[in-house]
Amino acid sequence: MTRALRVAMSETCNAYRAMPATVAELSSVGNRLDEIREANVAHHVGLARAAASAGARVLGMGELFTGPYFALGRDPMWLGLAEDALNGPTVTTLRAAARDTGLILVAPIFEHDPRSGRRFNTAVVIDETGEILGRYRKTHIPVGENEQGAFCETFYYDRSDGDLGTWPKNISRNRFFPVFETRLVKLGVAICYDRHFEGVMSALAGNGAELVLSPAVTFGEKSRRMWDLEFPVDAARHNLYIGGSNRRGVEPPWTQEYFGASYFAGPGGVLPRAPSPTDELVIADLDLDVLRGPDPSGWNLPRDRRPTIYT
Repeated sequence: MTRALRVAMSETCNAYRAMPATVAELSSVGNRLDEIREANVAHHVGLARAAASAGARVLGMGELFTGPYFALGRDPMWLGLAEDALNGPTVTTLRAAARDTGLILVAPIFEHDPRSGRRFNTAVVIDETGEILGRYRKTHIPVGENEQGAFCETFYYDRSDGDLGTWPKNISRNRFFPVFETRLVKLGVAICYDRHFEGVMSALAGNGAELVLSPAVTFGEKSRRMWDLEFPVDAARHNLYIGGSNRRGVEPPWTQEYFGASYFAGPGGVLPRAPSPTDELVIADLDLDVLRGPDPSGWNLPRDRRPTIYT
């Protein structure tokens, strides 16, 4: 029996339409953070329904999808957007949406850990029954700027502490990079900046991942060039499927443009898009049997690798 799987990712931007016209007015949205979150969650629930209607079984949402990309500057107001990753309003709504649509959902949110008080950039994995399978906390956190703008992520959240909790369906031996054995696919997550580090896909593939979703908010000339190159190389090198989802559009009141260009890649290269009911969803069909068979190139990278010479 062929292991075929239709998967989807969102490619969108902030759905809250009452954002102020200027950066100077941003403080006026401080008491409307709940409205911003609710607007974006409702929008993505709609995208989940659309993905399910198109035959998708897995949906990955965008990085920090519950609001605009606030890390273009340093403003403590946005700290209030963080929420509990296990019992907060976003996950509560999405658990019901997973049950209603029959989708496995990967939901990257701004997490506030009620035990430690720390904040993380976290993806919560929810199966089609609404069960939380676990979470992944972004491991590599960027701070810097390019010719288009700044990214000040260390102001808002910490790098992963490796404390991901104990989840029965996490089959990974690596405490920083979980892999969840769902009914359909073995699933891992690498968030945005993580994709640049050579050990990330290796750790996920080495712990059983068949599909890695990589939600991102990225911009700039070099990022645009590398975006088309990194995922196909890693997918071929590590014999897995990777979905890279980037935000698309301009979010008021900032002028920063996100280039989108989301796509899926597999061991043989970039995958064709399947028909989608909306341009805010990127859909593709995966043949998971490809991961089990011999490489058509004749390569056998696991057999021929010489790990001792790389240290």
